[in-house]
Amino acid sequence: MTISTIKEQNSPYSLTRVTTTLRLRDILRTLPREVFVKNRRKAWTVVLVSIVMVSIGYGGLAIAPWFCLPLLWIFTGTALTGFFVIGHDCGHRSFANRRWVNDLVGHLAFLPLLYPFHSWRILHNHHHAHTNKLGEDNAWQPFTIEYYASHPILVKLFYQLTRSRLWWIGSMFHWALLHFNWGNFQGKQRSQVKFSALLVIGFAAVAFPLLFATVGVWGVIKFWLLPWVVYHFWMSTFTIVHHTAPDIPFIPEPEWNEAEAQLFGSVHCDYPRWIEFLCHDINVHIPHHISSAIPSYNLRLAHRILKENWGDELRECRFSWSLMKQITDQCHLYSQQECYQSFKDYRKALAGDN
Repeated sequence: MTISTIKEQNSPYSLTRVTTTLRLRDILRTLPREVFVKNRRKAWTVVLVSIVMVSIGYGGLAIAPWFCLPLLWIFTGTALTGFFVIGHDCGHRSFANRRWVNDLVGHLAFLPLLYPFHSWRILHNHHHAHTNKLGEDNAWQPFTIEYYASHPILVKLFYQLTRSRLWWIGSMFHWALLHFNWGNFQGKQRSQVKFSALLVIGFAAVAFPLLFATVGVWGVIKFWLLPWVVYHFWMSTFTIVHHTAPDIPFIPEPEWNEAEAQLFGSVHCDYPRWIEFLCHDINVHIPHHISSAIPSYNLRLAHRILKENWGDELRECRFSWSLMKQITDQCHLYSQQECYQSFKDYRKALAGDN
């Protein structure tokens, strides 16, 4: 089944626009039932692979000479990102059929990352419900020019850092500022977030003194901090690449279309195969936005089927320095006419006005 698309010549957005007949349920009907089926053997194989790979990484860190440590930090931090992907499936209830299993495995997978499971789950599901909707999406949404201009210099500097060559620290700030404040949640969600946050805090209160006592300050840096930084590098990179390109807009609610945002506003990015293996195909992102119920091990099949129907209209790229340079050089502030305005162009416009 295919649904035709057209490009609206008068649209202020350069994203390919679809006819108003395209609905998310129409896209879902193109996918076979098998992509939604949870497979217990595959799910637990993913868990086993991550445990083995992380164990190999830490074993290498324990015995390798100093000149091998940078490669092992990269390997171990990337393998730890696989734990996040397992928790990611649990947060979407696509790991197991029973909710308590998803919650248990999700908390255990997130604990080594010091990530409160329920706060991430709730905020991330909000992102899925409002993908690329201006004013609602909470994943790398650009500041509007007016919003940016209204803030003090420190906020502007912080925003500039996370939109520039230091994009990879963005996930750390997101983690620290949003995920431990259960006061931002209401009702049952508040108690869930409080439980997850206190669990992480309690785990850290036990784990870090033990680490300091057994391996010292250098050991904490070597075994925890640097692999954790690599993990956040991938968290920041995956999320910014998934929804950011010079011609992918964040759209105000009156013009926002759910099907269009999920199908054409999400990006599939090819990484080196070892990264995709360790991170369980989280880069196969478009079908995940069509339905978060698709388990990670079925994403490639779903993507192939989407390509059969929409082909070149889907956003695909390959991870490279030039890709990240393009994003971090151009995708800064929201622009209705051009999707994004760079900080450089913003300063030029400001100087011209003065």
